[in-house]
Amino acid sequence: MPAERKPKVWPPLVTERLKNLPTSPGCYIYRDEAANVLYVGKAIVLRNRVRNYFQASTKHSARIARLVSKIRDIEWIVVDSELEALVLECNLIKEHRPPYNVRLRDDKSYPYIVITNEKYPRVLFTRKVRKDGAKYYGPYTNSFSVRDTLQLLHKVFPLIPCNKSWSGRNEQRPCLYFHLGRCMAPCAGMSDKAEYDGVIDQVEQFLKGKEDKIAADLRMKMEAAAEELDFETAAKIRDQLLAIEHTLQKQKVLNSDAADQDVIAVVKDERSTAIQMLYIRGGKLIGQRQYMLDGAGEANAGESVQEFVKQYYADAAEVPREVLLPVEIDERNIVQSWLRQRKGSAVSVEVPQGGEKLRLLEMAAKNAELALNVFTQEMVAKEDWAAEAMQQLQDSLGLPTLPLRVEGYDISNIQGTAPVGSMVVTENGEAAKAEYRRFKIKFNPESPNDFAMMHEVILRRLRNYLDGNEKFIKLPDLFMIDGGKGQLAAALRARDQLGLTVPMVGLAKKQEVLFIPIPKNPGAWEYEPEGADIPVKRSMEEMVAHYKTKSAPVFTETGVKVLPEYDYREVILPLNSPGLMMLRRLRDEAHRFALTFHRKIRDKRMNGSTLDEIPGVGPRRKRLLLRTFGSIEGIRRASVTEIAAVPTLTAGLAERIKDILSEA
Repeated sequence: MPAERKPKVWPPLVTERLKNLPTSPGCYIYRDEAANVLYVGKAIVLRNRVRNYFQASTKHSARIARLVSKIRDIEWIVVDSELEALVLECNLIKEHRPPYNVRLRDDKSYPYIVITNEKYPRVLFTRKVRKDGAKYYGPYTNSFSVRDTLQLLHKVFPLIPCNKSWSGRNEQRPCLYFHLGRCMAPCAGMSDKAEYDGVIDQVEQFLKGKEDKIAADLRMKMEAAAEELDFETAAKIRDQLLAIEHTLQKQKVLNSDAADQDVIAVVKDERSTAIQMLYIRGGKLIGQRQYMLDGAGEANAGESVQEFVKQYYADAAEVPREVLLPVEIDERNIVQSWLRQRKGSAVSVEVPQGGEKLRLLEMAAKNAELALNVFTQEMVAKEDWAAEAMQQLQDSLGLPTLPLRVEGYDISNIQGTAPVGSMVVTENGEAAKAEYRRFKIKFNPESPNDFAMMHEVILRRLRNYLDGNEKFIKLPDLFMIDGGKGQLAAALRARDQLGLTVPMVGLAKKQEVLFIPIPKNPGAWEYEPEGADIPVKRSMEEMVAHYKTKSAPVFTETGVKVLPEYDYREVILPLNSPGLMMLRRLRDEAHRFALTFHRKIRDKRMNGSTLDEIPGVGPRRKRLLLRTFGSIEGIRRASVTEIAAVPTLTAGLAERIKDILSEA
């Protein structure tokens, strides 16, 4: 595809920005006419790098030429070094997701094992890597294998099995796990801190792939116990040893030098770019993972790998001793310095040319090719299914355009209490979760009124659109209302009040019937004659009375708008038809999204306490306070010193808690 010609005259704002560019290192941000971020880059000398985009002699690829033609503003952030610029660039790309950057698509939440940052650390399963000082191991590709590993760790090592945080003080009696030798009972103050730390060190060695060292230590302890005729201890260690040796037998040894390596391979086709990661710890393959890149279609392999490395290791739980790349990257030296800084020790970024390391890259590339083939087949099948579903909906519902964007709505409440509404979205047949929205319903009926609640949700959503709210700026091609004629009529009334014409359909649960509104009359504006006795502004009581009437008019400052009335056509699609399946999925997702929000609000109302109103007291501190003192009354009777002794609490916060509870 030929590159687009660059304009001879740049927009005035761009020209002005180019004159004022600094010569410092930093990051630059290109924006379009709507101020959307198009691209984020970094440079050692901002002036030279940015001006190069706009020189007539510069030859751009088709992708960069399209980017330059859309630039209407330039921003920059100055930093002190190229290394700082690299870190800032990674953060900006993650925040803005610019369409012209190569972006890491990570739509899966992979499991990790975490050793918590506590006085007596716990070893837990998690899917989120947080910057909380804890140690994370992974990612793993299979949650079942992670849970098997955790089960093994708790069998071999006396770790805290109850997922509760303990300070080491005598807070309760030890449970059965202590008497079985499966826990050191920090909850009862019976655990020696140094001994427990030694157990955690062994767990870390195990997770780093150094099980053979642990096995050797256990074998020595077993033999020593046997020589002292302590056969019970020897049998216990024997069981631990057998469990570890079983794990060692299942692991594939890839090199003999016990290296810690991440092996990266890249494979591209006309649709996608796939990255394959092999995780090697202690010379053993402990896992692999596939990533897909967005915006890499016209980027070469070196650019794709470079952007992946920067974005992946910006949030990676662990940086290994060696990172093996399939191709050379422009910023290898600065990336290597950055990784050394992140790890706190030596890191080597290499492009192997032969030997064992090249064999690892070839194995990763083979896996990447297989992953890309599977991904491509899945994408083609999804796109074909979505195209068929949208075409069927357009034909069956008589829509003016394909329903590329469909919004689904549902209401959740219990007898009118804690009412909420949900808005879920599909775009091209795929869930667009970033577009989901929730509504706390303000309408407070004496008895449940789902129709009035639906009317409020749709009215608020469309008013936000008309007011230019960025969160609601996109209008759908179709509204899907969960419910029958009543809910649909309420939604139509909200739409008609605002003078919009977005297609709407109702989906009734019982028989999966679609209701299509057919106007009986077009509606009209009826202006009040001058000097009329009817007041323009009605009282709230009059408005509520009219609201309860199906075809009630809307009173405005200029007159009365009579809304259209509707008949409804029923459409029944086969249960396995793509169009109906797409709407059913949307309906079920809207129901799930509304229900989870409703439960959250309801539980907060039911389980809330005075502690929830104290700044600085979150769920964890509230839990620790109640566990320590038993109740709000127990906290109220405690002294400031006793409250401050609770883990994570400060003296200032303890005084605040004491003051607020004393007044409550």
